[in-house]
Amino acid sequence: MPSLAVDVDNLTHRYGERTALDEVDLSVHEGALFGVLGPNGGGKTTLFRILSTLIRPTKGTATVFGVDVRDRPDAIRKRIGIVFQSVALDAELTVRENLRTHAALYGVSRRGLDERLDVLLPQFGLVDRVDERVSMLSGGLKRRVDLVRGLLHAPPLLLLDEPTTGLDPAARHSFWETVDRVRRNEGMTILLATHSMEEAERCDRLVILDRGAIVANGTPEELRQGVGDETLWIECSDPRAMADSMTSRLNVDTVVIGSRVQVSDPNAHNVLPALYEAFGRDIHAATIRRPTLEDVFMLHAGRSLEDADTTPETPDR
Repeated sequence: MPSLAVDVDNLTHRYGERTALDEVDLSVHEGALFGVLGPNGGGKTTLFRILSTLIRPTKGTATVFGVDVRDRPDAIRKRIGIVFQSVALDAELTVRENLRTHAALYGVSRRGLDERLDVLLPQFGLVDRVDERVSMLSGGLKRRVDLVRGLLHAPPLLLLDEPTTGLDPAARHSFWETVDRVRRNEGMTILLATHSMEEAERCDRLVILDRGAIVANGTPEELRQGVGDETLWIECSDPRAMADSMTSRLNVDTVVIGSRVQVSDPNAHNVLPALYEAFGRDIHAATIRRPTLEDVFMLHAGRSLEDADTTPETPDR
């Protein structure tokens, strides 16, 4: 079994009276694409800030390649690359000037930078753009340059914090094609923070983080299978009353999420006729589908990802 790139145990962090991370445990094996799925304000950014040694946790431990984030932050920073939610580039500098500046911060020599760019720029389709000002690039190209920035010092661990925010579908597809290619070529470990179900599906394994706590952990397939072979959703005016009536009259398990009732049954399609016979006048719509990661989140969090709390994790400063 591969060694651990990241190992987090009982990790807790508080901002004043508010808990941003609550006894989080997770392990990321070397070479994996590991996802942290959750809403804005759910704790993802705080976790990444701790792993990148920007803040010290209130309680618990976090190690990167066996090094505790509290003990040797400089050693950890040399082994991680970070792509933030917002592009970390100077818009008035050229692509080359931005990359030289970043390389200098990591102690990469001019020769080492040139050799690294000879490898990376063709993979990212940036050979002809290297002397253009960043302000002249499209959002997708800026994101590619930012990814090159995070890879200049050949880190074995790459942290991607909502990396495709603001990109159109074509640019997102291009970004992930590039990430997949670099991951294959360099064998790096990637830890991804996202609220995108599509991106979460790419992961070898993921945790769902909500209100600072992990509510589910597994491969995408394992998480979907935990919901069942199919899911039944009922839309109605009074979901709480409907759920109570369904449970008492038909002996089915239900969960109320927003204006919908989720019916848990291994043979949901067989339950539907009985539901319409008993409650047809009150049912506005009924949907049976194979479970998705959105269903997994809703069942564990009790609300949809869109309805989840978007309170900032850190206090305004």
